[in-house]
Amino acid sequence: MLAYIVKRLLLMLPTLLGVLTVTFVVIQFVPGGPVEQVLAEARAGAGGDRGAYKAGRDIEKQQIEQLKKLYGFDKPAHVRYVEMLVNFARFDLGRSFMQSKSVGALILEKLPVSISLGIWTFLISYLVSIPLGIAKAVREGTRFDTLSTALVLAGNAIPGFVLGVLLIVLFAGGTFFDWFPLRGIVSDNWRELSVPALVVDYFWHLTLPLICLMVGSFAVLTMLTKNTFVEEMRKQYVLVARAKGLAQRRVLYKHIFRNALIPLVTGFPAAFIGAFFAGSVLIETLFSLDGLGLLGYEAVIRRDYPVVMGILYVFTLIALVVKLISDLLYVVVDPRVQFGAAAR
Repeated sequence: MLAYIVKRLLLMLPTLLGVLTVTFVVIQFVPGGPVEQVLAEARAGAGGDRGAYKAGRDIEKQQIEQLKKLYGFDKPAHVRYVEMLVNFARFDLGRSFMQSKSVGALILEKLPVSISLGIWTFLISYLVSIPLGIAKAVREGTRFDTLSTALVLAGNAIPGFVLGVLLIVLFAGGTFFDWFPLRGIVSDNWRELSVPALVVDYFWHLTLPLICLMVGSFAVLTMLTKNTFVEEMRKQYVLVARAKGLAQRRVLYKHIFRNALIPLVTGFPAAFIGAFFAGSVLIETLFSLDGLGLLGYEAVIRRDYPVVMGILYVFTLIALVVKLISDLLYVVVDPRVQFGAAAR
């Protein structure tokens, strides 16, 4: 097992290197870099004054060279690439071009929002979908199965952004009720709140965004759970267990559950990482949540390359580590899996 873990950790390096290399190369061909962005903003800011606009438009070549030097574009691309890799190896993500902050500080500043949305979306989706899928499998073909399938598929058909607009109109001061807030993940006076009041306030702010993110994820996971359990319930070992007179609950949770859990474990990495990205930019914008999704989107629009590369680096690392954890869970779920033997 230890040899397998070490091997997987070593294999992460070329994967991470490949992602960073492809992204860096693509960035070199994207028009309108940070220097052009700064010049455009300067000209836009001087739009009301023709003289100032003309001065902004006719910025001397020396000033442009100073901007290039400030952002490091006076160096060849291969030099910047090597410097980036060396810095990333030390977990130095550089400084933002547009916000004059370190990228690491920006990510840490926005991380609580993304963690809140991602972790709770992931956990609640699994805690609801797996029991619901098991219940549907046990009651396959009944009215409960039909109605629950219709509900989860209807939720899956509604885009999260559209659902968010609807929830705002209904419950967040739109046209009907003003029950939920529209900004931030806690109130402005959260430092003054007691711990129980802070917990209530936290989930009060997250209720509507989480609904928007979770509703669409229920269908796939619920139907996967149901189909997996139905397939396992029809296998020979289940029929033998039932023929021996074992109780339905014992057959379901002791024999079927472990085997049916394997496909669900396989989907952990995609579900976990997807919970951070799927619709997060639109949802964060809609509910004024200043998280990593919105930070990354603004960085791409403004060509803030250190922020783009820093976010990509962090989330690629997270994805690779979660994938490794997912593979190791196979051993817990199915002891027959022996990575060490496979490696030899």
